Amino acid sequence: MQDVWRHESPHVLAALLRRHGDLGDCEDAAQEAAEAATVQWGRDGVPANARGWLITVASRRLIDRVRADQARARREAAVAVAQPSDAYVVASVDQASADDSDDMLRMLVLCCHPSLSRSSQVALTLHAVCGLGAGEIAAAYLVPPRTMTQRLTRARSTLRSAGAVFELPSRSDLPSRIASVLDVCHLLFTEGHTRSAGGALMDWSLTAEAIRLTRQLHCAIPDHDEVAGALALMLLTHARATTRTEDGNLVPLAEQNRSRWDRDLIAEGVGILERVLPRGHVGRFQLQAAIAAVHAESPTWERTDWPQISILYAMLDRVAPSPVVTLNRAVAVSMAVGPQQGLDLIAPLLDNPSMRRHHRTHAVRAHLLEMIGDLTGATDSYRRAAQLATSIPEQRYLNDRLRRLVGSS
Repeated sequence: MQDVWRHESPHVLAALLRRHGDLGDCEDAAQEAAEAATVQWGRDGVPANARGWLITVASRRLIDRVRADQARARREAAVAVAQPSDAYVVASVDQASADDSDDMLRMLVLCCHPSLSRSSQVALTLHAVCGLGAGEIAAAYLVPPRTMTQRLTRARSTLRSAGAVFELPSRSDLPSRIASVLDVCHLLFTEGHTRSAGGALMDWSLTAEAIRLTRQLHCAIPDHDEVAGALALMLLTHARATTRTEDGNLVPLAEQNRSRWDRDLIAEGVGILERVLPRGHVGRFQLQAAIAAVHAESPTWERTDWPQISILYAMLDRVAPSPVVTLNRAVAVSMAVGPQQGLDLIAPLLDNPSMRRHHRTHAVRAHLLEMIGDLTGATDSYRRAAQLATSIPEQRYLNDRLRRLVGSS
């Protein structure tokens, strides 16, 4: 049921938005249809046309809601006139199946609505279209889940107050929409590559969907440098996917079997970079992809070109500064210059409430303290990192490092 819903929900939402302009109402109706499906499909099995079933049930929920709200009498009349019969809805879904490849990307563009800030566009689209929960989106933005839930509620309210119309943007509005869509695809990939919580390190369906959407966007606008950079980044990162776990346990980059990395994905990602980098402007996705390429082309961990990676992170820090970039830069600097220099970069992050709550801040600090021989400090930091981690494979890895350190002291 969950896999069917993840695949069908964007198409259901798209169909509802074409008939009813309020995203919040459409989300609620779609969710009610999903809940009804859980009951009926669990009893009778998944119908042959699951999408048509979901759209029909959700459409009825919308009509019932509109009729129950007398303040929306005029809208009710419009919906009632425009709403096709159930049989027509089902037939239309089948007829539109050829457009499946476009529907998801179209929904991303539509839902990144200009009446919202960019971060709200991305968060709401991840939730409404991609199906990520508030907790997963909160992890991406380094905020508590309750804060993200409030942001999503405010975003829906803003859309409703603005009378937002979901239509394809004008040519002048398209660049900002594309930037938001890229953020959506990147965060979707990131959540799939390393789940923010739960028993599995990865969600292959999320990474595959993010790559598919970004590849589709790249085909539509091949001269967009940052779209190309984002695609290269995902391909180069995903090339290592099969070596990141062993028996469900996290395997760090230094210990991965590089002979099992996907050389076809690496070649494709590097090829994209070689075409796009000489064109001029270099954005954050291209820089991140360049870093991933250095890792991908290094034959061993020991032979990694850390000075080059440090330079690339310094450039990224100027182009798109963020605490996470600083943390990653600290790792590169520690390997290129020394762990103390990396610790100096991390120190200010401990004054940042978001990074102080982030398990990776303490994990990196623990590793660098271990490198300089401060085993007491490293022990405390590993313990704190394990307490904060919500991903079980990451928890296991951090606790294992902690046990090894305690056992050796």
